[in-house]
Amino acid sequence: MKVFISRNIPQEGIDTLKEHGMTVVINADNKQLSQDELIQACLEVDFLLNVGHADLNAHFLKACSHLKGIALASVGYDHIDLSAATSLGIPVSNTPDVLSGSTADVAFLLMLAVSRKAFYRANEVREGKWKDFEFMQDLGIELNNKTLGIYGLGRIGIEMAKKAKAAYNMDIIYHNRNRNEEAELQLDAKYVSFEELLKQSDVISLHNNLSPETLYKFDKDAFKQMKDTSILINTARGKVVKEDDLLEALQNGTIWGAGLDVTDPEPMSPDNPLLQLPNVCVLPHIGSATIETRTQMAMMTARNIIAAAKGEKMPQVVNHQVYS
Repeated sequence: MKVFISRNIPQEGIDTLKEHGMTVVINADNKQLSQDELIQACLEVDFLLNVGHADLNAHFLKACSHLKGIALASVGYDHIDLSAATSLGIPVSNTPDVLSGSTADVAFLLMLAVSRKAFYRANEVREGKWKDFEFMQDLGIELNNKTLGIYGLGRIGIEMAKKAKAAYNMDIIYHNRNRNEEAELQLDAKYVSFEELLKQSDVISLHNNLSPETLYKFDKDAFKQMKDTSILINTARGKVVKEDDLLEALQNGTIWGAGLDVTDPEPMSPDNPLLQLPNVCVLPHIGSATIETRTQMAMMTARNIIAAAKGEKMPQVVNHQVYS
């Protein structure tokens, strides 16, 4: 059987597929393929190992309805039409758990960097703008004993909360669609309404899925309810935050700062005014970008494809109904 890999992955994942008799075809140019290019690449293969957020919509799935499985090298799966895949009998898997720690590390990094305006000040040093000492210049905000609000207290949110609590003794509050009572016991976390999350948090860290409910959830009205000393961190999905409203809130002092590892769109335009603000830190979607995590993700996608090739259920399948 053949598998097409849409972008480069660690060699361990490729070797694992080959060891189990799979013929591996890789996107040699390692560039983002258009939908038509991806369809053409998948016509002669049995499986797709998709890297990145290609639009795997109903049109793509109908054109590639012969696929025996799609393994996504990501936790999120909002870029694939799951109902269409299920109706066509195509199992879809993701890579949960393995990137929780590395993504939480980036959220923590952004929280600390924003609190001390670190990216902006580091750029000033590189640009030769390091000025003489001024007692009231470059002041940041301390995080000790502050309140961290988690929007989406799942695996990544829990890891972020653990780090914040251990390093800065932060109080943890959270808002989910449903309470996470196990996490409450583990973290001494308190469940609050969305409105209370906005009002009480000194830092809000986003770790939710993208859905119609969460699309642009953090907009002008949300920012108005936040503290003017608060920090917003987003390592979830860019479209959870309405960036024009975020820019206005930062420029007006409605909130204090923001750290983004995801943007809308991606990549962010280099002339985006958010990049000029001293209290903003932006990273290019590197949440899972460690050697260890990306290797584990590659191995997990490979194992999902191998299981499907054997006629077995994908271990990390997300559309369970396909096996009904």
